[in-house]
Amino acid sequence: MNPHAALRGLRFTKMHGAGNDFVLIDGRPGLPELSADAIRWIADRRTGVGFDQLLSIEPPRNADSVLYYGIWNTDGSTAAQCGNGARCVAAWAVRAGMTAAGSFRIDSPSGAVEVYVHAPDDIEVSLGVPDFRAKALPAIGVGAPDGVIEHAGQVHAFRGVSMGNPHALIEVAELDHAPVAAIGAALQVDRRFPDSVNVGFASVLSPAHIRLRVYERGVGETLACGSGACAAVAVLHARGRVDARSGVSVDLPGGRLQIHWDGPGDAVRMRGPAVFVFEGEFCP
Repeated sequence: MNPHAALRGLRFTKMHGAGNDFVLIDGRPGLPELSADAIRWIADRRTGVGFDQLLSIEPPRNADSVLYYGIWNTDGSTAAQCGNGARCVAAWAVRAGMTAAGSFRIDSPSGAVEVYVHAPDDIEVSLGVPDFRAKALPAIGVGAPDGVIEHAGQVHAFRGVSMGNPHALIEVAELDHAPVAAIGAALQVDRRFPDSVNVGFASVLSPAHIRLRVYERGVGETLACGSGACAAVAVLHARGRVDARSGVSVDLPGGRLQIHWDGPGDAVRMRGPAVFVFEGEFCP
């Protein structure tokens, strides 16, 4: 059977947050069959629509939430969290009349997300409390979730943290020429991370400003990664490299995000754009 037959006639919305792009589908009336083949077909930027993640809008899991959103990567695998996607889902909900602009809650695979709408295209979300425990990622081995990886004769230290999804951060002096794809791909299949890992590469410009590139699970390098920005700031704050309590600007290839974290026990807050690109329908 044609992998996208179940999608025929289904409407979708294309959005992006700082260049991290998404296809959103309204699954409230009933979610269509989303096989891995169908998801990969939609993700293809030549023969489909193209996205970094596919997001489904579904009925909420909790009575005090507006909706639930599911997350799929370009390879058809599922994800537990997506920070830029959360902002786009929130903007979609306001535009669809599901809730008034202001503050509200949405459900994700990794739990509830608090939302505050500053403007239709300027949204803040609370992505939860960073968890540095090895079992949270999960990570295994001596020193997990922290360690080193060697590439081209150089040793790179990383630190792991969970933002509802697993991240490992490597600090580099020169970001533009960092071996993002090579090290990112190697760590994602490293046995220390049995569920794979998102790999971030950060360069600290000041206590209030960093640059970041992220190699995502099931996708590769993206123009932005919201949970990756939160993870990077959490790790660097824990090292004393940035002051997350005062706020940190994170410059990614696709744009800037603002991250704020008061420290252990508190949730990380992320603020940034949520942009509607176009709407369409899968041909019948």
